[in-house]
Amino acid sequence: MIEEEKNGEDEVTPAAESSEAGPAGAPTKADAQPVLSPKERRHQARSTHAGASQPPRTLEERLAERAAKRSANAAERRRWRAKSREKRRAESSGEGTPPAERRGTGSPRVRQGVVVSDKADKTIVVQIDLARQHRTYGKIVRNSTKLHAHDERNEAGTGDTVRVVESRPLSATKRWRLIEILERAR
Repeated sequence: MIEEEKNGEDEVTPAAESSEAGPAGAPTKADAQPVLSPKERRHQARSTHAGASQPPRTLEERLAERAAKRSANAAERRRWRAKSREKRRAESSGEGTPPAERRGTGSPRVRQGVVVSDKADKTIVVQIDLARQHRTYGKIVRNSTKLHAHDERNEAGTGDTVRVVESRPLSATKRWRLIEILERAR
């Protein structure tokens, strides 16, 4: 029994060997690892380089490497574009769905409204009132817009109900022309 106690005492712990061991075998400043935050631990893990480090390169070497990489990427893009171009040509050569037909510009829009101003020469301002039902709520929503229209003979006056048609740009704001006067103001 005495021998067993001696065997237990003969075992020496690394902390006991150290001359800086604190009371009751507590680790000292030399043995304690600093407590790192998770971010610092990740940074430390990433900073340990697994492979051999590359020799330092000059600016010219880095630029040459970058140019070579860019030219390789450009060549790859050219090959991909040529391949997709060939694919489109094969599709449009009668195989597969035919391409959509080009349609004309269509008929110009026609609007009806009331002239609110005829002060400018050969120009009238037409207010178009719109009343429509709201898609979700069903309430009648009223909206109005003003168009500047070309009146070649200055025949429309304020308060007239007119019909205008879409046209090419005639000035900075005019894109409409007067077709006819539907009702004269009283």
